[in-house]
Order: sequence, then C-alpha cells, then structure tokens
Amino acid sequence: MIKEITVRIPEYSRPADAIYIKAIRLAVDEALRQFVDRIENPSAPWEPEVFRTIGRGEANEGRNLDPLQTAMRLGARVAWRRLTEQSEHLGLTPQHLYDLGEAIFVYLDQLADAAAEGFEEARARAAGEIERRRRRLMDLLLSQPAASPDAIADLAKASGWRLPRTVAGVALDEHSRGYRPPSLPPDVLSGLDRPGPCLIVPDPNGPGRAQTLEAGLRGWKAAVGPAVPLAAAATSLRWAREALDLHRRGVLTEERGVLRCSDHMATLIVFKDEELVSALTEVRLAPLAHLRPSQQDRLAETLLAWLRHGRGAGEVAARLHVHPQTVRYRLRQLEELYGDQLSDPDIRFELEIVLRARRSVSSGTA
Repeated sequence: MIKEITVRIPEYSRPADAIYIKAIRLAVDEALRQFVDRIENPSAPWEPEVFRTIGRGEANEGRNLDPLQTAMRLGARVAWRRLTEQSEHLGLTPQHLYDLGEAIFVYLDQLADAAAEGFEEARARAAGEIERRRRRLMDLLLSQPAASPDAIADLAKASGWRLPRTVAGVALDEHSRGYRPPSLPPDVLSGLDRPGPCLIVPDPNGPGRAQTLEAGLRGWKAAVGPAVPLAAAATSLRWAREALDLHRRGVLTEERGVLRCSDHMATLIVFKDEELVSALTEVRLAPLAHLRPSQQDRLAETLLAWLRHGRGAGEVAARLHVHPQTVRYRLRQLEELYGDQLSDPDIRFELEIVLRARRSVSSGTA
C-alpha cells in the first residue's frame, strides 16, 4: 500500500523524507488495524480522530482532499487484490469475498468522511485566524496617529494581504446593514461590524475596480473616498464619511449606488467648514439680502452661471434656458447691486464658492 501510494501520487512521493514516510506508514497501519478490528468485532466503536487529524494535515499543507482520497482508493484496491489472490489459501468463499468487498467500500466512505471533517475544521480555523488578523490590520490602517509601516507590513504578510500602492476608504450607510453582505474580492478589507461600517479597497483605480465595487455593493448606499497612499487610509475614509453625510442631507446626490468623492471634491471642500462658508455667504450675498426670495434666487442663479460660463449674455442664457434679454436685465441689476466688486477676481472667486454652496443646499445637487 505504501509503495503504491508514494509511487503513484506525486504529493506523497518524498523518498528522502523519513519522517513523512513514517507518517504515511502510521496512517496505513491505523487504517488496517481498525478495519481488521471491525471484521473481528463489528460492534467495536468507530475511532475517526486519526483520520480527522490526517484531513487537518492536508488542509495545513495547502492541498485539497483529492490526493488523500486517491490514496485511500489505492489502499483499498491493494487490499482487495491481495485478498482475492489469497482467497483459496485462506479458504474464502465467493460470499466471503463479496462481504469483504462491501465492508471495504463502507469503511472507505467512513475514512473519507472523517478526513473531510478534519479538513473543513482546519480550513474554518485558518479562515477565522486570517479574518481576525485582517480585522486587526484594518484597525492599524485606520488608527490615528498612523501605525508604523513595519507593523502594517508584518501584519499584512501574516494576513495574506498584498500591500498596495494606494487605497480608498469606503463608508457604508449603516441603514443598509439588513441587505445582503457585499460581494467583493478577497483583497478588500471589510469592517461591516464596526460602529461605522466601512471597507478598505486596495488599488481603487485599478482596471475594472470601479465596476467591481458597483456590482458588489448593489443595494448598499456607499461613498468611496479618494485614492491615497496606504498611510492615509484613515483620511480617505473620513472624506468618504463626510460625503455620505452630505448625501443624507441632500447636498450630494448620485443616481448610481456608489458615491465617489473624486466627483464632488469642490463641494466637499466648500462644506468642510460650514460656519465659515455661512459667514462668507452673509458677506458676499449681502447686496441681495433686501430682495424677495424669488428675486434672490433668480439673480443668484444668473450670477453663478455668469461666473462659471463666461460673461456673454448669450452663453449664460443658453445655460439657464432663458432669453438673452432677460439675462442682460439681470446682469444690469447685479452690476447696480455689486458695483466694482464684480471686477475683483478674489471677490468673484468667493462669490462662486458661496453660490455653489447655496445652490447645493437649496436644490440638493452638487
């Protein structure tokens, strides 16, 4: 049996490894001992632990169960061949051979089941340990101040996680928790059980990465932070959470399921310090304060279009879908209200900031 196994199964062919050959011999001896004991005493208890241990060993070696199952079948074939060769000498009748053959097949199934139990147990234990290490790795990546690069590299290696050049933090809306778990590649670090559920995506700008995220997060409301170096993972996640908060408030909208910070950076910057923006708004829009709200809206809309798209009445009119004469009239009003301020590039810049913020809050668009 040992010769057949070591010759015909490459995974077990280690002629120079005396310890490995000894392990195979012990496994074969145990299999034969238990089989013979069972024939002698059919009511003897089944002792599967040795074969569970063998299954665990296969998992720890990084193999699947195919080589082990092949070895078991080879061993059974050798046993059957030897029995048939010696049947006349042993005085075995055809019925004896039939009964022995059936017993071998039943026993072979039991061996395979015990090995499979041990194999799955080891796999589950290894997966659990990897998951624990990855949760710890996520803690390190999101810690403030940042953990040392060496500590991150060591834990990443132990977790089987390849260090990427860039990462992106992904903030998940906790109200989406009841939906199915995200279906994402194994290199995405998951923190679904954190107080603020999140992900860390390696190399977010890699080929097909955006489409994979869209598909994997279907049904979830999520915001993807900008791509940053590994040491800035916490910063990327912070931006993603701020974007998700602006989405909840209606400031940022996105028809797709996944909101991307890179598409809304200007709005995120504007809303970074809302008190400061409010103070600036009060100063820069003071000339409009005495007007009716509807007049304020029309003039603010016209002024923003003029600042963004040039000073030609025709182009502004096309953007606003109104008659050019209407735009000229509004622009004259604005010149009367603001005077020389509209000639100052710094004031024009500040006006665009506050008008963009005003539009985002009032219309829910970014």
